[in-house]
Amino acid sequence: LQQRKLLRRVHGGAVPYERRDHEPMIDARGMLNAAEKLRIGRAAISEVPADGTVIVDSGSTGQRLAEVFPVDRGVHVLTNSLTTASTLARRGVTELSVIGGKVRTNTLAMVDAAAVQAVSMLSVDVLFISCDGLSFARGLTTPYSEESLLKRAMIDAARRVVAIVDQSKFGNDQLYNFAAFDDLDVLITDDRVDDGAVAAIAAHGVDVRRA
Repeated sequence: LQQRKLLRRVHGGAVPYERRDHEPMIDARGMLNAAEKLRIGRAAISEVPADGTVIVDSGSTGQRLAEVFPVDRGVHVLTNSLTTASTLARRGVTELSVIGGKVRTNTLAMVDAAAVQAVSMLSVDVLFISCDGLSFARGLTTPYSEESLLKRAMIDAARRVVAIVDQSKFGNDQLYNFAAFDDLDVLITDDRVDDGAVAAIAAHGVDVRRA
């Protein structure tokens, strides 16, 4: 099935094959590199302020952050992911807002023009953002036009930008660029990333951390 590109083998099972023009279901995304994403989420806790405002964007790595997000801080969390919002609410985050818009049913996220407009009126302390691909020439990328516009709006709204990106995204250049490395303050990845990749990104003034 993997040779026929119907399924892709992962640790503990298999998930639907991801074509570049097809957005995988959220459960399949969550299974890929799950252990690395959880380590990244735990490492990102150090960037959660004692109080203030943060955005956690949609995506499986943001969901892992939500699973370990500290609930003892005076932080107002905003997210465009219904899954992440539900996790945060169940864990006891009381200051929580969902960025509205039309729900994309396969990812349970809002990324349309209404979401972009809502984010454009915000000013937040920290943004935790992920990507579909990390290009060493172009920065953070995604194959989805609407998502690129929303992620760009989130970056413009944030005083500090923390990218949470596992190694499988490195070298993957998708259609739409939404962030140059100069836009990032911190990039948290996993320990599979080699020293050369770290040095290339750090040369832009980014604090690169491996979890």
